Amino acid sequence: MRDNRWFAFLVPVGLVIVMTPMILLAAGGSGTGFDAVVHGIESRYHAHANRIPFMMLISGIAGIATHGGVHGLHIAEIENLQGPVDGKELNDLVEQRVGKGWQRMIRETSRNTGHDCDDQTLIYVKPDGERMGLLVVDLSGHEMDVVQVSVDPNHIDDDMGQFRHPHGKKHDHVEPDPDDSNKDTQGD
Repeated sequence: MRDNRWFAFLVPVGLVIVMTPMILLAAGGSGTGFDAVVHGIESRYHAHANRIPFMMLISGIAGIATHGGVHGLHIAEIENLQGPVDGKELNDLVEQRVGKGWQRMIRETSRNTGHDCDDQTLIYVKPDGERMGLLVVDLSGHEMDVVQVSVDPNHIDDDMGQFRHPHGKKHDHVEPDPDDSNKDTQGD
């Protein structure tokens, strides 16, 4: 009987120990990076971000397909944003939440005449050892996508080589000498 009481005490204590950090991270929103940016956008614009199902599996497949060039893929899609989204305000929100080490590389804003808000794309980069982290926030009308990925520039360059224009490639062959074309090719 005494063993059952001990077990009844340990199970709730164990659950509290395991669940507390997860609950604090989810409720706090004080973290940085992808989740903090998405949570900040959801809070500010009273919207819900749809996370792509099976993203860990998709990220793993992307890593295999790119020979380790891409991994750590996170995607959130926010549809039907209510009201206008001010480009400067969105930029400031992302800047505050993206975290230490991230640096904005691109901010592209354009007036969208069909909507009451600007279209905007923000791209942040962060060195991650031999890799590079990319965080993209793309606002188009009343829809927004947030994507974070870790890339290995060396592997990406290898994979992208197949898409280069043929005139951009280096050739190892030697061009014929124009003076050689006038020489007699007949034997002596």
